[in-house]
Amino acid sequence: MYTIYHNPRCKKSRAGLQHIIDRKIEHRVREYLKDPLTEEELGTLLMKLHKEPIEMIRTQEEYFRKELKGLNLNDQEWIRVMVENPKLIRRPIVEGKYKAVVGDPPEKIDLLKATFCPPFRT
Repeated sequence: MYTIYHNPRCKKSRAGLQHIIDRKIEHRVREYLKDPLTEEELGTLLMKLHKEPIEMIRTQEEYFRKELKGLNLNDQEWIRVMVENPKLIRRPIVEGKYKAVVGDPPEKIDLLKATFCPPFRT
């Protein structure tokens, strides 16, 4: 079961969701603008994405350009900014049990089905 973090007003997000539907991938949709992520949830997603917070920010958004561009924030501060301003989060994000991808282009979603090993536990 995958979760797609989706914004129905976003063309790229709609394309990612359609890609999942077309491939009959079991999923649930989370409209993260209506059901915002917590800092902990976003932190977990970032780990699964293997991305730094700044890499997941939509820098073309007006709010970023006017209020945030040029700021030197640490990772936790960027996470807080994204939680408080979810429109800034790149989309769509598709999350599996151990891995997540940004589905732009939608074909990147297929990488979740690639074989990989879960983390080693002691």
